[in-house]
Amino acid sequence: MLSQKKWGITINVLGVFHDVISRSSGLKVPQGCYYLVDARYCNSDEFLAPYRGHKYHLNEWEGRRPEIAKEYFNMKHSRARNVIERCFGLLNGRWKILASPSFFPMQTQVRIIIACCLLHNLICKFMSHDPQECIPDEDDDSDRGTETEYMRIIGPTDQWTAFRNNLAQQMFNNWENEVFDIE
Repeated sequence: MLSQKKWGITINVLGVFHDVISRSSGLKVPQGCYYLVDARYCNSDEFLAPYRGHKYHLNEWEGRRPEIAKEYFNMKHSRARNVIERCFGLLNGRWKILASPSFFPMQTQVRIIIACCLLHNLICKFMSHDPQECIPDEDDDSDRGTETEYMRIIGPTDQWTAFRNNLAQQMFNNWENEVFDIE
């Protein structure tokens, strides 16, 4: 059993995930979208994992450039996950109701989260200085479709591996073109 402790809460990440996909309704992933997941998950349809065996964490990139597409992909994946985790950290830090287990009905939980996000956005819009943004984060390394489908099992596929490989190569090529055009 793997647990992840961040921002004062402990989540059995894989246990929650397994529970969600094993339900009769499964997990809805909007068509054409995917979730960024860490290396504990397999790279599979709608779940984009980093490459194992290549540098990943941002502090590993300090003072050096990626040399291959897989390294560049992992660097960008890590940056995106850091932004997402920082957003969750800010919300949990500001709204204590989000930092502990909830026993409200699911619809009420959804409304609480949406209300907290809306209030957070209002604070950001109308306050010139947000004190919550100044709290250091110890882990901070500095067109959607309308159809949904239910997911009940997760497993690696050749098609999704090819998608990730093509995406990584395309991102790397674009980056190399930008870097070498500037120099």
